[in-house]
Amino acid sequence: MKLLLKFNLIMVVLFGSGLLLISRLAYNFLMEDARAHVFDQAQLMAQSAQAMRDYTASELEPLLEDSSDASEKFLPETIPFYAANTIFKGLRKQYPDYSYKEAALNPINLQDRAVDWEADLITHFKNHPGETELVGERETPTGKSLYLAHPIAAEDECLGCHGTADTAMPMVVKTYGSVNGYGWKEKEVIGAQIVSVPLTVAIQAADKAFRGLMLDLAAIFVVTLAAIDLALYFIVVSPVRKLALMADRISRGELDLPELPVKGKDEIAGLTQSFNRMFVSLVKAFKMLKG
Repeated sequence: MKLLLKFNLIMVVLFGSGLLLISRLAYNFLMEDARAHVFDQAQLMAQSAQAMRDYTASELEPLLEDSSDASEKFLPETIPFYAANTIFKGLRKQYPDYSYKEAALNPINLQDRAVDWEADLITHFKNHPGETELVGERETPTGKSLYLAHPIAAEDECLGCHGTADTAMPMVVKTYGSVNGYGWKEKEVIGAQIVSVPLTVAIQAADKAFRGLMLDLAAIFVVTLAAIDLALYFIVVSPVRKLALMADRISRGELDLPELPVKGKDEIAGLTQSFNRMFVSLVKAFKMLKG
């Protein structure tokens, strides 16, 4: 096997092993970065919704309750749940894969009723009172989504509408009926704030970046290997080949050959000098024997 081929095989094995390790580390890093970016989006949505709820409770609710309409009918705009959900419905018109919901197991408004997977999250919070956040992934018709959930507990002011139908405000019962949304208890986990953000776009971007990185590394390897091969050929292979060719000609009795030129002061140059000295000594020895 040729020296250059052996060297290339060694380089391919070493680079292949390194590329495999780098690819694993790079892929994991890009995927984690994509998920972290999506998680940041989910947190921003959750915090924005909380800010809307706080604003509704502290600023809008007192104003709407003092209005003339409030004395005649129930105004859902005074409910923080309603404000946050309604605002994010507008967001979904432009970003249908993003969702926000304040889901409850027993809501007074059936639009807020938790579906199966949301009910599982709420049940988890009920069974684990110390947990304040759940993060996970789930499959959707449009691909993977990351969800971020926080528990919602019934506060004392909630019981005025959600205690019992008999004690609830008549306007609430008239608007939503007397069947759903009652029987809440103070501090009981009754729902969850759930944000869902698509992972598909972020993962596709990470995959694209990963493929680009691997192609760039492969191109760098090919160029580097070609440059090393050229250097190896001119610095090592070509001089050694000349030595081998001259040694072959000498072994056939050709003694009227010029000495090989010596270039540089490296090991190859030293080998060439030694070969030339041996050749000169060999020629002298033959001359003495013919003598």
